[in-house]
Amino acid sequence: MSPAGCSHVNGYKVDNWKQNLRVIYQCFVWSGTAETRRRKVLQSDAGWTELAKSCICHMCGAHLNRLHSCLYCVFFGCFTKKHIHEHAKNKRHNLAIDLLYGGIYCFVCQDYIYDKDMEQIAKEEQRKAWKLQGIGEKYTTWEPTKRELELLRHNPKRRKITTNCTIGLRGLINLGNTCFMNCIVQALTHTPLLRDFFLSDRHKCEMQSNSCLVCEMSQLFQEFYSGHRSPHIPFRLLHLVWTHARHLAGYEQQDAHEFLIAALDVLHRHCKGDTIRDDNGKKTNNPNHCNCIIDQIFTGGLQSDVTCQVCHGVSTTIDPFWDISLDLPGSSTPFWPLSPGGDGSTVNGESHLSGSTTLTDCLRRFTRPEHLGSSAKIKCGGCHSYQESTKQLTMKKLPIVACFHLKRFEHSAKLRRKITTYVSFPLELDMTPFMASSKESRMNGQYQQSVEVLNNDNKYSLFAVVNHQGTLESGHYTSFIRQHKDQWFKCDDAIITKASIKDVLDSEGYLLFYHKQFLEYE
Repeated sequence: MSPAGCSHVNGYKVDNWKQNLRVIYQCFVWSGTAETRRRKVLQSDAGWTELAKSCICHMCGAHLNRLHSCLYCVFFGCFTKKHIHEHAKNKRHNLAIDLLYGGIYCFVCQDYIYDKDMEQIAKEEQRKAWKLQGIGEKYTTWEPTKRELELLRHNPKRRKITTNCTIGLRGLINLGNTCFMNCIVQALTHTPLLRDFFLSDRHKCEMQSNSCLVCEMSQLFQEFYSGHRSPHIPFRLLHLVWTHARHLAGYEQQDAHEFLIAALDVLHRHCKGDTIRDDNGKKTNNPNHCNCIIDQIFTGGLQSDVTCQVCHGVSTTIDPFWDISLDLPGSSTPFWPLSPGGDGSTVNGESHLSGSTTLTDCLRRFTRPEHLGSSAKIKCGGCHSYQESTKQLTMKKLPIVACFHLKRFEHSAKLRRKITTYVSFPLELDMTPFMASSKESRMNGQYQQSVEVLNNDNKYSLFAVVNHQGTLESGHYTSFIRQHKDQWFKCDDAIITKASIKDVLDSEGYLLFYHKQFLEYE
């Protein structure tokens, strides 16, 4: 094909071809959901509305199989089953558009083609669709300016990312008992989707200058991935944390878990310009419908089922969460169950040595039914009286990044201490047994593995571990970070050293960060 593009496009560019192409992009390509598609169709040209009532193949009725639309007439056809090919051959309509990705296919050239005018229309309509959905520019193609092209010509050397590349690894100076902050910053800067968000400059700030924590995090990501090796001094980040989370101000040692939750909360509040909008283009104030990057990555849904012991009626509530706090053996709270035996069996990739406790054990305990007792009776909607009940927590919606907080610090009226119980945790974790949809597979807190293959959508990989060494009164935080697959580094403030997988898995573990292995794109 010549640089000018496909010559067969010229036969299409007659009369109102631009308007017709825009209608197709608006109604059938860039509409995000079936609901918006139907709404846009009803607002479009009457001919399209009458003939194209739904996006299905006009020959077999299927809506999958790479559906394409003819550019010359109202016809939808399967690309996989070649129904759109038959239409093109019979009608001599040589151009069709892919309704999923918006590419133009020429049946004469037998390939997807590029046309500058069509590409411009596709980009304009895509941006309009994103704006209606309130998601900003999203992933727009980078087009270099003349100045940038000149710089690229004079600097042909490219930075190549290899398996031994250390870009993204950078120490952080301890500014006075700030190791709790440094280890969380290391975990956040190595969270893949958070890194992609900040390095693509997608934050739209609506706050006063120098007061936005999201802007500072954006600058921090630039520093981490700049290639500089000298330790970074995060003084601006510390100042903003003190400003927006007053309870963390001062030079005393703070809890890394408390800092994580405070940081996510401030980032969530400062992502005002990045949230979704309603159908009228106005921002939604409902926190349950926030679509900021923090909620997209870290927010899950925790389902609580309270069952009346008399009528067995169930009251269900679903609450958002950023992390899961897990009790440990050795705390004042009775711990049950331990591993299902000291026989060396393996669950979730964790070896059950005699007397050892695993992350799966902690999750099993977290999701077991709990009898609330006579001192905590609730008013049953079925019985219309106060009755004893049981309560069970399960995962209704899993976040992209699952953070598990092992409750090692115990504070009570009589006791203040650190729990040093060793908890083994796996490199790969399957959360299927703890989903609300798997509840019927559990009896009295004991998970019975289904015969069916476990769901890949619920599988996670470990990418960061925060550890605490020392006592409750005097201690130090460090972190392990996964740079590449099976390549780990220990971050101890300004010092970065290579670590083995054994070093990671043998560590005590305070905060465990897992990332979903498979992502669902909306």
